[in-house]
Amino acid sequence: MALGIASVHRHRLLHSRTFRLTLIYLCLFSASVLVLFGASYWMATGAVSRQIEATIDAEIRGLAEQYSQRGTVGLIEILNGRMRAGDPSGALYLLADPAFRPLAGNLDGWPFEQPDAEGWVTFPLSDPDPTVKRAQYGRARVFSLSGGLHLLVGHDVAERVRIADSIARLLAVGLAVTVGVSLLGGFLMSRSLLREFDRINQTSREIMAGDMSWRVPQSGRGDEFDQMAANLNAMLDQIERLVAGIKQVTDSIAHDLRTPLGRLRNRLDRALVEDADGAACREAIGRAIDDADHLLKTFNALLSIGQAESGAPRRNFEPVDLGALVTDVVDLYEPVAEEKGLFFIVDAGSGATIKGDRALLFQAVANLMDNAIKFSAAPANGANGSVGLALGMEGEAARIAVWDHGPGIPEDQRDRVIERFYRLEASRSTPGSGLGLSLVAAVARLHGGRLELADNSPGLRVELILPGAQR
Repeated sequence: MALGIASVHRHRLLHSRTFRLTLIYLCLFSASVLVLFGASYWMATGAVSRQIEATIDAEIRGLAEQYSQRGTVGLIEILNGRMRAGDPSGALYLLADPAFRPLAGNLDGWPFEQPDAEGWVTFPLSDPDPTVKRAQYGRARVFSLSGGLHLLVGHDVAERVRIADSIARLLAVGLAVTVGVSLLGGFLMSRSLLREFDRINQTSREIMAGDMSWRVPQSGRGDEFDQMAANLNAMLDQIERLVAGIKQVTDSIAHDLRTPLGRLRNRLDRALVEDADGAACREAIGRAIDDADHLLKTFNALLSIGQAESGAPRRNFEPVDLGALVTDVVDLYEPVAEEKGLFFIVDAGSGATIKGDRALLFQAVANLMDNAIKFSAAPANGANGSVGLALGMEGEAARIAVWDHGPGIPEDQRDRVIERFYRLEASRSTPGSGLGLSLVAAVARLHGGRLELADNSPGLRVELILPGAQR
């Protein structure tokens, strides 16, 4: 079993993209090494060849000077003297008669290879250097002297052969080391990356299996993988919150809509049974219509919340005059407040403009105003109840405040009232779906703002804070 797992791991490693990229870089690097060593080989052998040719030219000049001074006999004596001294420099000499028979020098016979365009003759040596295992050659120039004599002055190329062999061995060793180090580095890097990806894949598999609590572990090094893990974990947190929200909404819809749907059905059934009594039938149908309106209002609120939370309306943002928007809300709700006997306090300030979705902003402010009026008690004993709506600026943020003198919201419940379908026990008897503040909070988040709830002593003060406003 362990061998099978190791085999699968090696297979994944060898077929990973990182390992393939390492092989590609290895090929490119090896090619560059070959070019580098090839250039070094060419430059080194060229330098040796030029040195050999310069040495031969110097020998030719020296022998020519001796020949002009001492003639043929003196030239033979010089060559024989050099041979007796055992010149170790690799110089080659041969003086031959008109029939190319050797007269003096260290070559056994005259080479009959054709000279190249520059007059150089390259020929194999019959008595090569035993320390060099490759075939050896001599490189020389030939001259014709007076009396039909022939002179060859040259040098063996054993030194160039030795340098070439050294460079070739260095090339082989360097290439082998390069390939080995690159393969080892690719193996280690691929294994490290696979380990990081395995952590992500393991987390993904656990989440797909239904365990939303898993998160990608971080190494603590603060590298790119830790940053990616942090982003993935933040995304998973958001997904978990969304899934929990969907579950909550589904449960709340099933719980809160079951009663009005059942009541709607009973009233329609009663109207069908009591069709002989026209007044009772009309009353049942009217109440059924009220229930249907309540359901439609609930679903419209859910759609508006979903639209605000999706962020899609940002594409259609346009300048919104908050002063005009507040005035429109006042025009809509002032008669309602007066009908309930409430005093309406309005302070539109000097106005402000932001980029946003006017329809959603209007609905958010209208929801706040509707709640303020709904939960404000009618004045008693001659006292005047009141609700208020004010628009102000704080730096570059617009603040839309709505307050009332109703029962308020306990401080420990203020974070929960913005949840969908959440309602305080004291407000259960008041018509509503528990979605009003949820919509306002969603609209605030859509515009990069926030919703703040505070005590109004007595009552509640709600502020919608929208950044990026201009006067």
